[in-house]
Amino acid sequence: MNDNKKFWQRFAKLYRPFMERGNRQTYEQICTEVSPYLHKEMDVLELACGSGQLSFRLAGKARQWEATDFSENMIAEAKKQAGPQNLFFSVQDATNLPYANETYDAVMIANALHIMPKPDKAMAEIHRVLKKDGVLFAPTFVHGEGAGFHIRIKLMNLIGFKTYSKWNAKEFETYIERHGFKVETRTVMGSNLTPLCCLIALPQSTSRAIMDST
Repeated sequence: MNDNKKFWQRFAKLYRPFMERGNRQTYEQICTEVSPYLHKEMDVLELACGSGQLSFRLAGKARQWEATDFSENMIAEAKKQAGPQNLFFSVQDATNLPYANETYDAVMIANALHIMPKPDKAMAEIHRVLKKDGVLFAPTFVHGEGAGFHIRIKLMNLIGFKTYSKWNAKEFETYIERHGFKVETRTVMGSNLTPLCCLIALPQSTSRAIMDST
């Protein structure tokens, strides 16, 4: 087991109370941004769902919501909570998904790409399993400014929390578009200590996606 997964396995029991205490308002803002794009005929795949902070809030707006995480302990914590009948949790690796091409109407990956050692592989899998007319929701913590933010990052590194990609909001948008998507909306929310960029993006045409990757 790699060090990244070990951290999230150990942190699983604390994750939900920790995130809800400090980020409840941000979660509600994400739901406000995402909800207009969801409807009852959609099958949604959520990657890196943690213990279900967005899963439980949004699943009722879709036909089926498949929430996944690579941490068995995170999924175990999520399954302890009661949710709607169309919400399912499973352990999956976002960089190697078992689903067929163009399976899902939407993919959600929240607060994860920046902490993945190989986010390019996850983006390739997202593009593969998403339908041509689908939508990507990618709310992600980005780097802020000021001494307080940088002190916070150093403290998180000390406890084993690793950030592999250090994007600001514009750099994150560029990253998403470089992987075959066109950003529809980009909203920065949260505090100076925990800024979050909520991106909503649509797949580009196959020819454009290939052109951008060369």
